[in-house]
Amino acid sequence: MFTGLSAFPLTPMNEQDIREDEFVGLVQRLAKARVDSIGVLGSTGNYMYLSREERARVTRLAVENASDVPVVVGIGALSTRDAIRLAEDAQSAGASGVLLAPVSYQALTEEEVFEHYKAVCEHLDVPLCVYDNPGTTHFSFSDALHGRIAELPRVASIKIPPVSAEPSAAEERIARLRALIPEGVTLGISGDPVAAVGLTAGCDAWYSVLGGLLPEQTLAITRAAQRGDAREAQQLLEAFEPLWALYREHGSLRVIATLAEAMGVVSTPCLPLPLKALEGQARERVERFIETGFTR
Repeated sequence: MFTGLSAFPLTPMNEQDIREDEFVGLVQRLAKARVDSIGVLGSTGNYMYLSREERARVTRLAVENASDVPVVVGIGALSTRDAIRLAEDAQSAGASGVLLAPVSYQALTEEEVFEHYKAVCEHLDVPLCVYDNPGTTHFSFSDALHGRIAELPRVASIKIPPVSAEPSAAEERIARLRALIPEGVTLGISGDPVAAVGLTAGCDAWYSVLGGLLPEQTLAITRAAQRGDAREAQQLLEAFEPLWALYREHGSLRVIATLAEAMGVVSTPCLPLPLKALEGQARERVERFIETGFTR
């Protein structure tokens, strides 16, 4: 499950509750497209805005509607105690794997992060993906720390931040990290705009925000990269440059939420306050992108 395209859907919601029917619809779209795995309750899934009970419900809905596609569930929490409880909930619901970010309020030390992963791994029966996302957690992994954590039992993948758009630099970054981790641990690229570079430079998986909404298009990019056609993968990816420009300005979550609303697959609004989808000219740019036909 930690290779190929891992698609991360939104968790559509308002201030009253999760829109379960819309979430189920997104999961079923991914299962029908035959993505390699479905990643729920990641950053795109608003996991830090949900209660434990809501997260358990989302997990059950995902597992029930994913057909035979593996479901990977985010279990990030401020405390190790809560992360362990969330891991237990995910396993009880039938999750195939879990995704753990070192969420923090107080700045964490490397030793604290290592002990956090170690404690959670001791309570797991399913594989774990390390979620390295300094943009939201404000913690930056050193390569040495990645090497230590990758040796823990149950660690099966590392979701790394965006690599350089320059292929040689990306290859060097991936090779440097791969030299420090066990052979069986995969590396997955996040950061949709550089996915083609990351995949052709040696990453095993693409952990994709866009994939959670447009699985067919992102699968085409993934498969081109997997068969070694870097040029086709990059050309297919560049068709989405209007979205990547908006990513750089507003962040991927707001862009994808706006795209989903404009496509009519979720209701408006679909994000928990204080988060808001794009408005004004930014929303018009999303709507113009839909008119190009790349979302069909």
